[in-house]
Amino acid sequence: MSNAPIKENMKTSNDDTRLARLLIAEDSALVRESLRMMLSDSSDLEVAGEAENGREAVELCRSLEPDLVLMDIRMPEMDGLEATKAIKEAQPEVSVLMVTTHREPDYLLEAVRSGAAGYILKESSAQELLDAVRRVLGGEPTLDHSLAMRLLERLTDETGQNTGHDQQQISEHHKGKPQGSGSMIVTSILSGREIEALRLIAVGKTNRQIAQDLMISLSSVKTYVQRIIKKLGVSDRTQASVKAIELGLLSEQR
Repeated sequence: MSNAPIKENMKTSNDDTRLARLLIAEDSALVRESLRMMLSDSSDLEVAGEAENGREAVELCRSLEPDLVLMDIRMPEMDGLEATKAIKEAQPEVSVLMVTTHREPDYLLEAVRSGAAGYILKESSAQELLDAVRRVLGGEPTLDHSLAMRLLERLTDETGQNTGHDQQQISEHHKGKPQGSGSMIVTSILSGREIEALRLIAVGKTNRQIAQDLMISLSSVKTYVQRIIKKLGVSDRTQASVKAIELGLLSEQR
């Protein structure tokens, strides 16, 4: 286990609201220290613990129950992708933000498929890191539009036809309805407005951009996003996008 101290809600905000608990998973002590320094001064965030490998990150997640894990990809014992899968299987409510040196689409694709909600480079500034953390916690996208489009293209190209497993998984949220293609199942459980919002989510649009495109209020967009995530049985908007692509929903408009 890491020698770094583990804090249990040591900080409280001025208005007594609950702080977002973060776990840093990084094998480099220097990078962990840098990340902790960038995050610790924020009044709305608390660094609750640190892990120096993926296995330790999984173990600490069980005991600390963080809201978000900042996860390195390359680590000893268990890498960040494996650790992310394990965390999302055991604690789907925990968000994972990948913090890495790699920007290649292959790494992005692997991270998202592992269950990551976001992806940020280690070279990012303190403000960019804080913005990414808050966007994930607030249900906003952390991928810029160009990266989101590259991910969309790669996922669509590699997914092909829908699988029976995906159809079964979605149908569990919609028992008693007629069976059909994955797209038909999703269409039957999402409203027309929710499908429009999902398509915009999948191409990296922010809530504000979605509100402008659909000419609705920002609060309505947030409600749609929450409903989409719940109905698809996923943990965040990134995984909702992946599910939409896997089920062929977006291929209808390409």
